[in-house]
Amino acid sequence: MTAGESSIDAVQITVPSLVRLNRHAAGIRLSSGRVRARQGGDYQSPFKGRGMEFDESRLYQPGDDIRNIDWRVTARTGKPHTKLFREERERPVFLWVDLRGPMFFATRGVFKAVLAARLASLIAWSAIYNGDRVGGVIFSEHVHHELRPQRGKIGVLRLINQLVDHPAWLRDSPVPPEPGAGSRAIMRLRRVLRPGSLVFLLSDFRNLDDAAETQLLRISRNNEVVMIQIHDLLESELPPAGLYRVSDGSDELLLDTYDRRRVETYRRHYYEHCERLARLARLGNIRLLSCTTSEDPVTVLQSGLGVRQSK
Repeated sequence: MTAGESSIDAVQITVPSLVRLNRHAAGIRLSSGRVRARQGGDYQSPFKGRGMEFDESRLYQPGDDIRNIDWRVTARTGKPHTKLFREERERPVFLWVDLRGPMFFATRGVFKAVLAARLASLIAWSAIYNGDRVGGVIFSEHVHHELRPQRGKIGVLRLINQLVDHPAWLRDSPVPPEPGAGSRAIMRLRRVLRPGSLVFLLSDFRNLDDAAETQLLRISRNNEVVMIQIHDLLESELPPAGLYRVSDGSDELLLDTYDRRRVETYRRHYYEHCERLARLARLGNIRLLSCTTSEDPVTVLQSGLGVRQSK
């Protein structure tokens, strides 16, 4: 939690709290640039940017890309001409927001689900500053909301209301992970995407099977994809040697971290999960960022995506 933040804010979201993020979003850049590494295995790669539309042809100039030669005009005039392109005025920005059971967890900071909602809201607000349209898929184990891209403040407020009103927040007891839920959500995302979109996936990426990864690689062929891995520090490293009582609100267990073999197996399992995500990112030319439940989402996005320069 940040200074002045209540314990309720750490486990729940409200429309006013997500609307207030608007004032921070203007400083987050979603336009073409370089993603700076946030964790081991990341790499630098330029955004593909918006889709490009043909504008006009002009006489070829030294230094022009020969792949853009307009052969029809060249043949008609007898002089080499180059095609000029301009960026589309608006671009669909899609948010894929995971509200499955494992996202309702944290040992410090805020629930992973709360952080995902804040990141999604910040990205959505930044998108309208960029003149883009906002859509997405918000899903849990059993409930999926699909939002077609919509421009302006109305599109962001629709996303925020769907985040806040999603039934996942009403769970009285934890819902067990369902392996197929993430895969189905990615398939739904593919159905609503159009080529040239900018896609953000906000999740801990637990229990994503081979089918989900295949779908994601297909999405990355024609779209710019950014994966933001949300995690709690306890998921990567067990606490120092001792006996710890752990509860999910209904059941309790005693965690014994004196067993070094168990601690090492736990650590290795998490880093294998991270390595799998890194390999997926490399295969699909996907941007992979990381955010812990105790980090400031504004700082993470500015660090990973870049800071918008004020005019």
